Amino acid sequence: MFTSVLIANRGEIAVRIIRTLRALGVRAVAVHSDADRDARHVREADLAVRLPRGYLDADGIVEAARTSGAEAIHPGYGFLAENAGFARRCAEEGLVFVGPPPEAIEAMGDKIRAKETVARAGVPVVPGGAEPHDDLAEAAGRIGFPVLIKPSAGGGGKGMLRVASAEELPAAIESARRTAVAAFGDGTLLLERYVDGPRHIEIQVMADAHGNVVHLGERECSLQRRHQKIVEEAPSPLLDDATRARMGAAAVEAARSVGYVGAGTVEFIVPAADPGGFSFMEMNTRLQVEHPVTEMVTGLDLVELQLRIASGEPLSFGQDEVRLRGHAVEARVYAEDPARDFLPTGGRILALREPAGQDVRFDSGLSEGMAVGSDYDPMLAKAVAWAPDRAGALAALDRALGSTVILGVTTNVGFLRALLADPEVAAGRLDTGLVERRLGDLLGGPVNGPVNGPVKGAAGGGVPDEVLAAAALVFHAGFAGPSGDGDPWDVNDGWRIGQPAWTVHHLGVPVRIAGPAGDARIEVNGRSLGRARLTRLGDGAAVVSLGGVTRRYAVARDRGTLWLAEGGRAWPVTRHEPGDPGDRAGGALAGDGVVRSPMPGTVLLVKAARGDRVTAGQPLVVVEAMKMEHTLTAPDDGVLAELRVRPGQTVDLDAVLAVVTPCE
Repeated sequence: MFTSVLIANRGEIAVRIIRTLRALGVRAVAVHSDADRDARHVREADLAVRLPRGYLDADGIVEAARTSGAEAIHPGYGFLAENAGFARRCAEEGLVFVGPPPEAIEAMGDKIRAKETVARAGVPVVPGGAEPHDDLAEAAGRIGFPVLIKPSAGGGGKGMLRVASAEELPAAIESARRTAVAAFGDGTLLLERYVDGPRHIEIQVMADAHGNVVHLGERECSLQRRHQKIVEEAPSPLLDDATRARMGAAAVEAARSVGYVGAGTVEFIVPAADPGGFSFMEMNTRLQVEHPVTEMVTGLDLVELQLRIASGEPLSFGQDEVRLRGHAVEARVYAEDPARDFLPTGGRILALREPAGQDVRFDSGLSEGMAVGSDYDPMLAKAVAWAPDRAGALAALDRALGSTVILGVTTNVGFLRALLADPEVAAGRLDTGLVERRLGDLLGGPVNGPVNGPVKGAAGGGVPDEVLAAAALVFHAGFAGPSGDGDPWDVNDGWRIGQPAWTVHHLGVPVRIAGPAGDARIEVNGRSLGRARLTRLGDGAAVVSLGGVTRRYAVARDRGTLWLAEGGRAWPVTRHEPGDPGDRAGGALAGDGVVRSPMPGTVLLVKAARGDRVTAGQPLVVVEAMKMEHTLTAPDDGVLAELRVRPGQTVDLDAVLAVVTPCE
């Protein structure tokens, strides 16, 4: 075993790898960008080295390994994890790359080559065609519509298009090629038969350098949004033992076909109506985000296995010794706002409470006080739960999410709870289109973009009346919050029935209060909620009784915004004086004329100048965050009276970018 390993990654996966290194008595070396200098993985490592040019700087990472005395580099996932050139560079420098050989990375990194390779090994593949050998129009006519177009060089759903007819094909090919060139620098495309009601099921494989290859069962990854996984589980509720064995054997052969060594995942597309008709989709030549569910049902530490294999040890068990026990489910916690079409969010974590308990795991790189910005992927953490059966695992995960508190940054935790409670999910009737079909119900109403305002509902952006009432009581009482740093909201007047005291950020809902916070009468938007009572606590919480129901809220404050959390959901509420224009946020309201940033990010383009006449819907500013671009348009016809940003400027969530006024 190595004595020192450098982790070429950040966030929750870096923290997770450190945990195994510490258990093995191996020194953990972290690297960090300037943005991550105070990150949790930096604090928890034995040694941390600055990377001035970030996590994609192969030269900097190799130099950090040399200067720190690391013998091996664990790439985690993302960044350089599937970069064959980096794997070769490590070997040239005498460093062990904790991953497969570069030849295997290359063979599986090209979707066309990967399909050809595994097909020769007898692994079933989806019928289709691929450039440059095939004419895509001819291939589509041969296999029949609908078809799916994909870039050969990339993943993550970028450039992937469903085509229903021959008439749609030319435009779809042009669009997919344009996206592929922009995203991956390679416009080569492949085309496959579209599988109706598909399920995404993957097999975890592990191979050593001595010719031993085993599989560790499957993971169901069908709950996705925009081709990005949200919830994963093991085992799949679809497969029986015979199909599981066939898929596992096919995955092992796929790994053998490229001389694979280390941890890898073979992904299959599976018709829900015919699980035995599975077909190879691709292979991920690294540790997967969702590896914890496999660990929980097998009892194996996959990172430890990676390290032992990389150090030259043979696998200590064979296929017959792999046992799957119980059921595990994982949910990915993202810094994103479901009410704003899942746009990335950001902020400073004011309060954090991670779920705990037997058979509950929370892989996280979070800490109180850390800033969540737009530099990296918005995934913050993974909540995982195990139980003897699937229903128990779903219930345990829901409880874990319900006890999660992340204040200061809007997350998708409430949406995840709504998804787990969906009847189709509970019944195991999954497919990759389920989340999109059910989105309106999951959010509790129509799905609106940021310009149209937030969505009201169980998992959307609407603030329930009882939360507004609780916020009013906290404001009224001058609650100091967990920091205990004063009482800036202490007020002696203006809190009488019939006189608006403040309105809620985003919604502009008037809340009126009379009497002391210990025995108050409250109206929300003109509707009486009766008597309410606040009990002040000193641990960053408030207990509110309203209408005979008592709720406990976690609370925190950041300048003028009060955050409340209960049951896994969190709400930011800002107190305003009547008529305060600061109450307009979350995009332009009708007649507002204000254009605000829907996410924290960087201004890429400014497409108009101050004083220009503009029309409703005309692009004004393009903002980028976490590899996502969002074009902000003029809300009405008029004159661009104010333009407050320039290209390259960083902006906060809801920052005013421009103001359009009516023409005189």
